[in-house]
Amino acid sequence: MTMTKTFFPSPHNSVLQIPALDTRAIRSFHQSLPRYAITPLYSCPLLAERLGVARVLVKDESKRLGLPSFKMLGASWATATAISREWLGVSSPPESITQLKQDLAATYGGKWRVGRRLVAATDGNHGRGVARMARLLRLRCQIFVPAGTAPSRIRSIEREGARVDVVNGTYDDAIARSAEEASTMTLVVSDTSWDGYTETPTNVINGYSTMFSEIDDQMGHGQPSIVAFQAGVGAFAAAGMMHWANRGDTEKVGMLVIEPSTANCLMESASAGGITLVPGPHESTMAGLNCGLPSLIAWPIVSEFTAGYIAVDDDSTFDAMRLLAQCGIVAGESGAAGLAGLLAVSDHNQRRETGLTSGATVLVINTEGATDPVNYRRVTGETAKGVVRTRRRRQNRTQTIPVSS
Repeated sequence: MTMTKTFFPSPHNSVLQIPALDTRAIRSFHQSLPRYAITPLYSCPLLAERLGVARVLVKDESKRLGLPSFKMLGASWATATAISREWLGVSSPPESITQLKQDLAATYGGKWRVGRRLVAATDGNHGRGVARMARLLRLRCQIFVPAGTAPSRIRSIEREGARVDVVNGTYDDAIARSAEEASTMTLVVSDTSWDGYTETPTNVINGYSTMFSEIDDQMGHGQPSIVAFQAGVGAFAAAGMMHWANRGDTEKVGMLVIEPSTANCLMESASAGGITLVPGPHESTMAGLNCGLPSLIAWPIVSEFTAGYIAVDDDSTFDAMRLLAQCGIVAGESGAAGLAGLLAVSDHNQRRETGLTSGATVLVINTEGATDPVNYRRVTGETAKGVVRTRRRRQNRTQTIPVSS
């Protein structure tokens, strides 16, 4: 028996002003990184039939910039802007990673790497993105992870050359521990914010804009009726909501937030009318979403534009992982959570509240691949490579949407 919680706030007139963002500059920086490519957008008839809607689109972030998650988009942009601001003393972000290296060398000579390092806290994906940036810039890196982090996620971060320390506590405890490391020679690159620390997490959110600008290109003049955002502290959801707010489409696009039922801090905050802590332990296998406290900068955006909150348990996410695998899409536990929320409310007769009508176009985002290969095979009965081979054999299950010219 799966456990699903829902909360649908009363509709209200939006008054929040979203600042314009130079998404071209951000995307140009990402294009300078090794292995940049537009990630695919799939149309999945099997999912549309299952949800009873006209169309389901899946933006597949299981291979982004050589990593199995979208998180590198935020980690790279936030790292680059923090280095420019804190170590180079300039307000303008670098145009490319090559320029960033050149500016550091011009400012500090051959010793600019000595003693400098990057620090972050993570459940896996964000920390690996920060570690990759440290590797590209040949900086030292230290990553803090909460107790219970899958060994495969720890090893992946260590393979980037970072030191990984396990904190005896939750993700929020790991965040607090990482904050203690901040100094003139150590940049903390966090994807959540707290009092006095907002610029870097703001740039994490801004970095995710590249994904949404790609979706615009892929959909052309179309737009989704519903978007499902899986959420931890709310940064990813805030990025998507800012995107559609800047397009002026928040009245046309129903935006839903999906969280683990044991770490539903955004839902609880919305219900309480203000930021609310959901205490741990947070033991869902949706590791990237196991967060007990919303981000201070993400919360005003999420609370303004979310049409509904859905909290699901691991069994619901496992069902979504298996269904995506049938479509040939490799989705880890957090990656499948958005679809899991839609499946849960569809099965619990809450289609009207979520806008799941027969004519709807639904967008879900697979935010990570099989970052825990052992659990992925246990859940789906397949390896990631086997699922990809399935997609190639069964082209009727998914259709890649070409980028509009």
